[in-house]
Amino acid sequence: ASAFYPSPFENAAVLTLDGVGEWTTTSISIGCGKNLRVIKEIHFPHSLGLLYSAFTYHAGFKVNSGEYKVMGLAPYGEPKYAELIKETLINIADDGSFQLDMSYFDYATSLTMTNQKFDKLFGAPRTSETNLTQREMDLAASIQKVTEDVIIKIARNLAKETGERNLCLAGGVALNCV
Repeated sequence: ASAFYPSPFENAAVLTLDGVGEWTTTSISIGCGKNLRVIKEIHFPHSLGLLYSAFTYHAGFKVNSGEYKVMGLAPYGEPKYAELIKETLINIADDGSFQLDMSYFDYATSLTMTNQKFDKLFGAPRTSETNLTQREMDLAASIQKVTEDVIIKIARNLAKETGERNLCLAGGVALNCV
């Protein structure tokens, strides 16, 4: 609603991407005039935002406030871990919907975002006092690429399924959408 109602569009597809809002992490809606109808949702713990936050945590930044730092690091790295992320952490369907392999994450049941299984893939997490290395820059570039790939895949499928030419984006993850 925060994206569609103030938009200049009479009709639009609406894609909301966030860490988590209530239980919904991703929603796809159709806006028409004063009506806004949700047609698909992805629920917690499967979240593109929380996946991004896991890398924020792993890079030694504070979750829910340091994600912009990961986004800022991304241009300085190479997305060399993007395929590994896609092969192990997230299953992306043809329509862009996704599921995370929760065996790598602890955020649903613990006070930490990731676990030792995650660390085996990407190395030990950086502590906030240590210098940033090329590894953090490459991890940032990798999660940025995966995030953008998923958003683009969802948006393209949404246009194909609905025929809508207008797209409204909302949510914290949408702020990160180049």
